[in-house]
Amino acid sequence: MSSHIASREYGRMPDGRCVTEYTLDNGRGLRLSAINHGGIVTALHVPDRHGQGANIVLGLPSLDDYLKPHPHFGTIVGRYANRIAGGRFRLDGVAHQVGINDGVNSLHGGAQGFGTRFWQIEPVAAEAAGGDVAIELRYTSADGEEGYPGQVQLTVRYTLAATGNTWRIDYRATCDRPTVLNLSHHDYFNLAGSGTVMDHVLTLPASRYCPVDATLIPLGLAEVGATPFDFRTPARIGDRIRDGHEQLLRAHGYDHNWVLDRNRPGLALAARLEHGASGRVMEVHTTEPGVQFYSGNFLDGSLVGSGGASLRQGDGLCLETQHFPDAPNQPGFASTVLRPGEVFESATEHRFSVVG
Repeated sequence: MSSHIASREYGRMPDGRCVTEYTLDNGRGLRLSAINHGGIVTALHVPDRHGQGANIVLGLPSLDDYLKPHPHFGTIVGRYANRIAGGRFRLDGVAHQVGINDGVNSLHGGAQGFGTRFWQIEPVAAEAAGGDVAIELRYTSADGEEGYPGQVQLTVRYTLAATGNTWRIDYRATCDRPTVLNLSHHDYFNLAGSGTVMDHVLTLPASRYCPVDATLIPLGLAEVGATPFDFRTPARIGDRIRDGHEQLLRAHGYDHNWVLDRNRPGLALAARLEHGASGRVMEVHTTEPGVQFYSGNFLDGSLVGSGGASLRQGDGLCLETQHFPDAPNQPGFASTVLRPGEVFESATEHRFSVVG
């Protein structure tokens, strides 16, 4: 079967605007569905070692469910992915207050972050996609949106490779005033297609991570050695998640940023996730310096997923490639400032294979 793109009406916004769902199929068993509300990936079907596909991301049953508050299922996150302490930062000597939506902090751009916005969406012509299948999402974030300075023009492209089972995300942004920007994608993965991720085996090529305070704001950097945060060699997620380590207690599991051991620019391995029973493997490669591993700690059973089951802790995990949390307030972290005339560009690839 050859690669192709299909579309359908997914629902209507309260103001009547049509939400469209595009489904990309690379003809090799990899199939991704996404909507222009929040750039949400509603499904991602990946074959197992026997060629049987399963949806490996958590989602919700309908547009109405996505329009209600939810823990960022499948969304583009920004203007600032992850947390900013107190929702406050200074830029060029000017103080800014952005939306508070996570206790005393700002998370993923505030209550009306990019994952709640209406994006323009269209397929990319085959010749422009180099023979791959792709869609492009565009959004203009207004000056002052959620308190952030400057207008930002954003383009996000989802591409399925025609020659291998890879899903690539390309981000591009420009601004008209200095601002801060940190973009990521918030998919909850479960390579089994259902059940728990506690039996998944995770590798993170990172010698350091960001320990956090009681509100999950980074306290700087720490070595992972001799802690439950050392995933430099493959480890089952469930093996150490209940250790009495202070950091695991604070986050109710894993919800931390790992500093990737990068030695060159461009794409580099950020994470490898393997599910033994299905044989599915996902490698995440990114141009970003960090990855947030979140073990779905706050899924409490109050939401029903697209598969009809209530969603509980450990049903999915996130691997959010990113710059570091609270970087605008932490001079030791790489800058997330974007200025007029500069172009923000970032890429992340999810490479799927099987073992056994």
